Amino acid sequence: MKRYRVEFAPEARDHVRTIGAWWRAERPAVRDLFREELAATIQLLREAPLAGVPYDVPGVTGVRRVPMFRCRYRVFYTVDEEGAVVRIHAVWHASRGHGPPLP
Repeated sequence: MKRYRVEFAPEARDHVRTIGAWWRAERPAVRDLFREELAATIQLLREAPLAGVPYDVPGVTGVRRVPMFRCRYRVFYTVDEEGAVVRIHAVWHASRGHGPPLP
């Protein structure tokens, strides 16, 4: 089975830092939930990069979205099948009412 490398765009890395800090401060009873669910999502994308559903972005091809159900975030990413790379572009909360700005 082919395994993919997972990379984060700088904006997605910023999202993860901000969300992680907020989650640890504001959700003490489940302070590790975001980190654990993100780690499981990364593992899923390494093994099954097409697991997410296509997400239509005008002018951008190949964007997919996978939900993190328990913490209600969505991971937006693209797949380079030839290079075996998944690139995460955004981590965005479902309640925001719209998707993230994507390149």
